[in-house]
Amino acid sequence: MNLAQASRDPLKWQHQIRFPRRVQDHLAIFLFLFPAFVFFLLFVIYPIFRAIYFSLFNWNGMGPATIFVGLNNFKQILIDQVFMKGVGNCLLIAVLSLTIQLPLALMLAIMVGRDLPGRAFFRAIFFMPYVLSEVITAIIWMSLFSPDPERGFINALLVLIPGVHAQNFLGDMNQVMACVFIVLTWKYFGLHMLLYMAGLQNIPKEIEEAAMIDGANRWQTIRNVTIPLLGSTIRTTIQLSVLGSLTQFNLIWIMTRGGPVNASEVMSTYMYRYAFIRFQLGYGSAVALVMLAICLVFSVVYLRLARQPDYLGSL
Repeated sequence: MNLAQASRDPLKWQHQIRFPRRVQDHLAIFLFLFPAFVFFLLFVIYPIFRAIYFSLFNWNGMGPATIFVGLNNFKQILIDQVFMKGVGNCLLIAVLSLTIQLPLALMLAIMVGRDLPGRAFFRAIFFMPYVLSEVITAIIWMSLFSPDPERGFINALLVLIPGVHAQNFLGDMNQVMACVFIVLTWKYFGLHMLLYMAGLQNIPKEIEEAAMIDGANRWQTIRNVTIPLLGSTIRTTIQLSVLGSLTQFNLIWIMTRGGPVNASEVMSTYMYRYAFIRFQLGYGSAVALVMLAICLVFSVVYLRLARQPDYLGSL
């Protein structure tokens, strides 16, 4: 059919070029996903492969990478005690988050409950620190932890106690990680609490009321009904908390720069120091790949081990 015939009979022409319904659906999906796929390739996949390439060289970021060292960068990472200290601190933050931060957030979310008067006010108060940028949060807490009682609010209170002297919280190797964890908890506590409260809103009240009618007390209802129904939310917060602990950078770098004497070093500060301060970008790329591998292995293993039925979704 030529153009003249198509102009005289447009319906017949459209009928001949019409694609099957399934092809049209696949084409629409492809057109919607193609821009995101292009960005994913440019800003995720391509940098990963470039990092793999540069990790095999002793490269300072200036000019082409010419000094090939193979896997020596990765060997150096695995025997570097400072990097191992960073891994240990990341694991410490993750363990403390799982054993202290998340349980407290869950307990407070349950205590606040659905029908507590002013619950919107409590949500806003606890969620407000998460809205602040990590830079502002770090500056606020650096001021609070200042060793000068005239500038640091915490030391100003301590010196009022007889026999207690001002503490250099961020300059003490034995206290710095505890201070960092306090700041991280203050920053992200509200996010986890809000996620738990959102999960509680999705649990039908009739289920908990039925358990109480059957003779269960409040604690038994929470343990055997509420928490199992929050399983998917709890698994999500665990994954977010661990991955955040493994990749934490801004707060620690601004507050301590990994000090004193590498006491608060984490993997990301170690990578930043070598890549962008010492200009050993080949070595820094290797550190970034090790971090990626650790996060990827955790995500895959955790998702396989935590694969459980979603009881709330089946209601």
